[in-house]
Amino acid sequence: MSSLVSIRNLHKTYQRGPEKVDVLHGIDLEIPRGDFVALMGPSGSGKTTLLNLIGGLDTPTAGEIEIEGERIDRMSAGQLSNWRSRHVGFVFQFYNLMPMLNAQKNVELPLLLTSLGAAQRKRNAEIALTLVGLAERRTHKPNELSGGQQQRVAIARAIVSDPTFLICDEPTGDLDRQSAEEILGLLQELNREHGKTIVMVTHDPKAAEYATHTIHLDKGELVDTPVGAH
Repeated sequence: MSSLVSIRNLHKTYQRGPEKVDVLHGIDLEIPRGDFVALMGPSGSGKTTLLNLIGGLDTPTAGEIEIEGERIDRMSAGQLSNWRSRHVGFVFQFYNLMPMLNAQKNVELPLLLTSLGAAQRKRNAEIALTLVGLAERRTHKPNELSGGQQQRVAIARAIVSDPTFLICDEPTGDLDRQSAEEILGLLQELNREHGKTIVMVTHDPKAAEYATHTIHLDKGELVDTPVGAH
């Protein structure tokens, strides 16, 4: 299986006042295309930092990040923004939906950056909502939906532009167990049935069970050699 993500000797340091805080220390990681990876580790281990670097939301202090053959660590802010809009679907813990827009309009938002016409945007949003099981709720606003339904809308928004991969940061952190399992089952289905590569940060060992592989981070280093790493 070919690698979608190749990370070599990745370092990330933040400046906090006079202090330098080393968050990631020389990470080497390969994530195969079509994989579903859970990133686990204690708070402050660097999970979200690594996720943000893979998703192009942040840039490394040193090291290489290659995704589908493109070195995103060398991109300017503008190039990264353009790259993200084409390749990455984001799912966050707090759904980040626009309260004044209905489900369908929320899902259409990423498509406003494309050249698609209104009719095609609507059609694509309907397909995405059908895929997450919410076609009949497309005219409902976020406050008319449960937490689990809002996260389904957020997932539909993440997949509507058919991104190369999904980045999920604690996607079930705000949900009750039943809703969480439904969302994890949906992510697993997107991975297995639709071939979506997924990288998910979670604190929850039960959530990690839905993934194909689990990668453990501690104090900015990989604790065990993940599948595909050299």
